[in-house]
Amino acid sequence: MIIGLTGGIGSGKSTVAKLFRKYGVPVVDVDLIAREVVEPGKEAWRKIIEHFGEKILLPNQQIDRKKLGNIIFQDEKERKILNEITHPIIIRTAIENAKELEKKNSYVIVDIPLLFESKREKLFDQIIVVYVPFAIQLKRLMKRDQISKEEAIRKMKSQIDLEEKKKKADIVIYNDKGIEQTEEQVVKIITDWQSKRF
Repeated sequence: MIIGLTGGIGSGKSTVAKLFRKYGVPVVDVDLIAREVVEPGKEAWRKIIEHFGEKILLPNQQIDRKKLGNIIFQDEKERKILNEITHPIIIRTAIENAKELEKKNSYVIVDIPLLFESKREKLFDQIIVVYVPFAIQLKRLMKRDQISKEEAIRKMKSQIDLEEKKKKADIVIYNDKGIEQTEEQVVKIITDWQSKRF
């Protein structure tokens, strides 16, 4: 089985991914792949430069993330174009990696932040959503990124609401009580998979 793991910004998805790894479930990290596919000379890198021009390059030919970030956060159209360039390549690579791992593992997790936003539900046998209530998500995000309440809310609103994601999930992991309870849920999920009680 290939399982999609998603959540909301500040919901603790990375913590949950680490817990699955701890119990021997391989995890394909889409954020890591997103960094790899824009390395100089790669397909996504070439397409980004074709569109945005060489002005977004650093002297070492790496993409200047800050410069590109400034462009796409101020212009929704440009953000869409960047996503149209990168998303298909990132997803294709993630699924290829997951299928490779699936040859030797019964379940493989793909850690994918914008699973619902990019409408990729059909690629997965199951979807796990890491959930926290709005107030906790807000507090964690402000603390983690050292940002104001307004800035945190703006970031949260750029994604589909966690309540909405929770409704679409096959499995929900509640990550608002502490690491022990989160770990217990992860162990239970793995046990259920092993006993084939989906």
